[in-house]
Amino acid sequence: MYIDRRIFYVIIAILALSRISGLLTDETALLGLLLSLPAILIAITFHEFAHAFVADRLGDDTPRNQGRLSLNPLSHLDFMGTIMLIFAGFGWGKPVQIDPRNFNRNINMSVAEAIVAAAGPIMNFILAIIFTIIYCAIVKFSPETVGMLHFLGEINPQTLIVLLIEACISINIALGVFNLIPLPPLDGSKILKGFLPYQMRNWFIKYEYVFYIIFIVVFITGITDYFVPYITETITNFLISIIGIPFGIL
Repeated sequence: MYIDRRIFYVIIAILALSRISGLLTDETALLGLLLSLPAILIAITFHEFAHAFVADRLGDDTPRNQGRLSLNPLSHLDFMGTIMLIFAGFGWGKPVQIDPRNFNRNINMSVAEAIVAAAGPIMNFILAIIFTIIYCAIVKFSPETVGMLHFLGEINPQTLIVLLIEACISINIALGVFNLIPLPPLDGSKILKGFLPYQMRNWFIKYEYVFYIIFIVVFITGITDYFVPYITETITNFLISIIGIPFGIL
């Protein structure tokens, strides 16, 4: 059985459009959306670049030949994945195509595929750490900027920067967490396949369409809305608490 991805995209488009009306009637949510756009571009671009870079380092020049070894966002944006990241808080970029036959022979092919898949989420978590360091530095050396935003609600160029940094932290974590779900077409399924025993890997591939259906059901029912934001917030708070220690932020 084959699941036409166009059906998958139509379902996602309907779900995304259903959220737009609420954003258009909420000025605060709309402002948050506009401020999140640069963070979305950064998260998707570096996520897909990481896939391409690691594949290239492992010997596959397919991403290089397709122009994916680039930090140009236009090289990596997937229309539906970007729409979902904007309106739902999680999504994906244009998949990086690889040819496992080109990988160096000193590494198992399936393991190499898993490493390439893991590179995207790992990059997002690295970016989240970097932006958390910047955020903690601002809290340490310019606490009034954060105070104006969170306690007075005042918006000025300084607080806009803080909002952008906060968006970069949360969106990178959300993108990383969402893509680690072990269901196709997400990176988590490719990571899982890479470390499954041979027979289980073949079984997973054979019934991959079933997991596509499960993913669609999970998405439609909104199950991801319960655990992705919660995990994102938990990781964000953890990073701030840990990285804040050297800055004297408790």
